[in-house]
Amino acid sequence: MKEIFDKRHPVTSFFLLVTGFVFLLMLITTGINFDRVKTLFQFGAMYGPIIRLFPEQLWRLFSAIFVHIGWEHFIVNMLSLYFLGGQVEEIFGSKQFLFLYLLSGMMGNLFVFAFTPKVLAAGASTSLYGLFAAIIVLRYATRSPYIQQLGQSYLTLFVINIIGSVLIPGISLAGHIGGAVGGAFLAVVFPVRSERRIYSFGQRLGATVLFIALAVFLFYKGMSYV
Repeated sequence: MKEIFDKRHPVTSFFLLVTGFVFLLMLITTGINFDRVKTLFQFGAMYGPIIRLFPEQLWRLFSAIFVHIGWEHFIVNMLSLYFLGGQVEEIFGSKQFLFLYLLSGMMGNLFVFAFTPKVLAAGASTSLYGLFAAIIVLRYATRSPYIQQLGQSYLTLFVINIIGSVLIPGISLAGHIGGAVGGAFLAVVFPVRSERRIYSFGQRLGATVLFIALAVFLFYKGMSYV
């Protein structure tokens, strides 16, 4: 990383800096306890039971994206964001990449809320899986050889990582699948720089409605858990 803030990819740089700042703050304030459940909760990890008790804590759907559980979790996700984020930000543009990243992460955490209602979860991987899925979806609609090739590479990595999510204990499969589902819908919603008419208005509207409907359904499913 030659620059702390890469002007070519400002949103990716911003997310890297914010996530790094949160991790540093966890280290400074708690020392060796930075990866304990209490610390993760205090810094905004996703935790369904507290949202069911206090719905105003829905902000955890977003804050959990920036919280990481240990050094390995943090380093792997930040390296992934550095390389993956730059590529996806170039394709979608910075403004749309901002929403793609945050909303994919939100959808991933809604899946956690609805399908693993007692689990404490955190990490950028909900958003990262959304980025993977967005480019994979574009692969089947674009005329760009670059995006087609990138989508094929991402598909391979996606499958490998999903298998890892199933086999490795402690990884949130629900969060990863949810992030991917969110990213797949958002790939249709947000136009890419090179092909703004890759999907019709009707397709974009339909994907937007389905995304919102799924988010509302998952929220009510999570809230109704007893």
